[in-house]
This record gives sequence, structure tokens and C-alpha cells, in this order.
Amino acid sequence: MSVECGCGRREFLQHASMGIGSIALASLFSNAARAGQRGTHHAPKVKRVIWLYMDGGISHVDTFDPKPRLQTDAGKKFPMKIEATQFDSNGPVMASPWEFKPRGQSGIQVSSMLPFMAECVDEMAVVRSMTNESAVHANANYWMHTGWGTAGRPSLGSWINYGLGTEADDLPGFVALNGGLLPTGGIDNYKSGFLPATYSASVFERKDPVVANLTPANRERQTRQLAFIAAQDRGFSKQLGAPDAIESAIKNYELAARLQTSVPTLLDISGESDATQKLYGLDAPYEHTRTYARQCLLARRLVERGVRFVALSTPKVAGDERWDAHGGLKKNHTDHALAIDQPIAGLLKDLKARGLFKDTLVVFTTEFGRTPFSQGSDGRDHNQLGFTVWLAGAGIKGGTVYGATDEFGYKAVENKLLVHDFHATLLHLLGVDHTQQTYHYGGRDYRLTDVHGHVVKEIMT
Repeated sequence: MSVECGCGRREFLQHASMGIGSIALASLFSNAARAGQRGTHHAPKVKRVIWLYMDGGISHVDTFDPKPRLQTDAGKKFPMKIEATQFDSNGPVMASPWEFKPRGQSGIQVSSMLPFMAECVDEMAVVRSMTNESAVHANANYWMHTGWGTAGRPSLGSWINYGLGTEADDLPGFVALNGGLLPTGGIDNYKSGFLPATYSASVFERKDPVVANLTPANRERQTRQLAFIAAQDRGFSKQLGAPDAIESAIKNYELAARLQTSVPTLLDISGESDATQKLYGLDAPYEHTRTYARQCLLARRLVERGVRFVALSTPKVAGDERWDAHGGLKKNHTDHALAIDQPIAGLLKDLKARGLFKDTLVVFTTEFGRTPFSQGSDGRDHNQLGFTVWLAGAGIKGGTVYGATDEFGYKAVENKLLVHDFHATLLHLLGVDHTQQTYHYGGRDYRLTDVHGHVVKEIMT
């Protein structure tokens, strides 16, 4: 697409009517131009990503990584060397309170805690050898979201949007749905870091409205304000040489104008059939199931509208909050599983039924797993040495297991996966060579995977 207007984008904004429609039109031209400047390094298998994040550290040995030794050796002293743990209150081997059974045609074993997701196991590549560099929540979350252990680096979603652009004209390319609890470390998990600020996530809150100041009190007054802001921005940007902060602010104003019409339509799920709403669990008696069901349904509605990366956070379950079961493991994980199990399974089934599964990747992950030995009498401490994630959808070889932990589920011992490997694999599925996508900042070229990372092709079709 090309535009012949005899003037720059800022001049177009100044001389146009300055209504919401003209701003959206100008931004559409800009998006088209940006899209033409980007491309993939190889043929992509994936267009969009839905990131399901289990904040707090969901226990792999109680969900997707069965270990019979935990049952047979329950109560005995843990026989392996124990590395430093978060609270250094290490007890004996602790049995899982849940039963594991082979599920689906693949026979992959899944815990009875997750009966709905167990029905979808043939769509998943279950990675049982994931590791992290940190056992501290905030740092581990930064690693999983940004490829670095401290705040300030660009989020995975930001890197993806920087490299590929967005397919959505009236929605952000990167949306974070706040179900009640952002991951520990907060909004820095979703920021663009040193990339242009326009690639940061737009956070949609659970409350109403999901975006602040979504509905203007007076549209005529707003039109005049937008005209004034555009004129001021044009002059300021020209004076300073079009710095990123000013350009990003302009783009954000343009996006905000478009959101005023696109978001209300997005949030109106009244047109979804009763069967679809029940599939996700919007009629469930448990409040937190309904909360997460709405997030998963919105995630589907976002990706089908072209949003490139959608990140979901977990509901705030009273008394438990996160999957951080230092005590009361059974109650903590039962409550959280009840909230997320049916909605996630509903999402997978709905994506498949609508033909979106063929180009959408769903990622189920957490910052670390939990220890096979107890903390206190009925909890498990943090364990970054080996845990489970899974992927499903576009480009993924469903019904497969990759990697393994030892017989207790303590450490990854087969096909150990680092965070950089995980990110390299996700980028590869999107058609991006992780060694080639760089951004020059502070005198050097940065990339999401630093100087590490290999692509795990064994889980791909």
C-alpha cells in the first residue's frame, strides 16, 4: 500500500478534520508502511501467540510430570543432594495428592487435578525439562518474559511485535489481560525496555472499563483536544528531531482514539453462542473459573482480530493468590486448577473448531516448578532445576513429550532446556531467526536470547 498526499504524516493530521476517523486513517497508513519494512527470516508456522502464565510456580510433579517414586518413597529422607532452596525448610519425599493416568491416544500421563486439559493432551507438546536461572519469583518471571533476570529488558511480546509488526489496525499488537494478578515483578514483565515504547503491552484490566478513559465525556471537545495535541506534537517532534518518546506518544494517542470504538465491540460477548460460553466455563459456579473463562474467550477474540501476542495472568484466588504453595499444596493447587482448567481446554477446542489453531500458538508456562520433597508438612518450595511447560497449536507436534527430569522430578536430566532455548524456539515458529533479530542500543547489538539459545525442532511439525 502506498499513499500520495504531498505531505508528511504530521501535516496530514494537522490539515485533516482531526476527528477520530482521520486519526485512525493516518495510523492505518503508518501501520501499512511499517509492515512493509518487516519480514520473516524463513516461512513462519505461527502468526499469533497466546501466553498462559501460571504465576507463582505450578508444581510439575503434581500436574504433567508423574513420578511414582514420590508415592513409594513418601515420608523417607530425600536421597539426592539438595541444592539451596528459597526457605531452607526441607522435609522428606512428598507424595502427590493426585493420581496420574494416561490420557488421549498419545497416552501422555496427566494429573487428575486437570481433567479438562487432559482431554486435549494429544494437541500438546509437553516439555518436561525446562529450567530457569533463578528461584526468586520476580527474577524468574523476568527471565521467562524477557530473557534476562532483572527489569529493563524488552518483553518477548515486544520483541515479536518489533520484528513482525501487527495485523490489527484498531487494537494493540501486544495485549496483556490482567485477570487479577500480574506476575511478580509487575508491569516490567510486559514493557518494551530499550525498544521503542510503542511496543510495550497494552494492559486490559479486569475491572470496567478495561482501559482508562475509554469513553470521552464530550466527543466534540475531544476532537478539539486531539487537534491541539497533534499540532503541539508536530512542532515538538520537529524541534527535537523526532525522538522515540515523542513518536511513541503520538502513536499511543492514535491508538487510544481507535480503541474507543474497537474495545467496546471486542468486549461485547453477547454474540457468542451459549455453547461457546459454556465451553469456556462462563456459567461455572466458581467465580474464578468465570474470570479466567472470560480472559480466555477475550484472548481468542483478540487473536482472530489480528493481535500478535496476548498474555494472560491468573485470577486472584482469595487466600492463595498464586500457585506459590509453600504450604497447603492440595488446597492451593486445587483452587487454581479449578479456575484455569476448563477455560484453557475450552480455548484450545474453540481455536481448533474455528480454524485458528493452524496459525495460533498457545503456550502454557510458569517461572519454575516445585520440589519433590516437602516444605514443612504439606508444601513444596521453589524448584528452577527442572519443570514442565507445554505448547499447542500451529507448528507443534501434538501428543509428544520432550525431555525428562530424574526419577524424583528434581532436576532436568534429558534434553535440558534453558530460557534462551525456549525463546529461540518460539521465535523460530514465528519465522524469526533469534540470532538475526537484533536492536542496537548503548553501543552494542542486543537480542532476546543474548548470545545463547538453540531451537528445539523435535517438537515441531
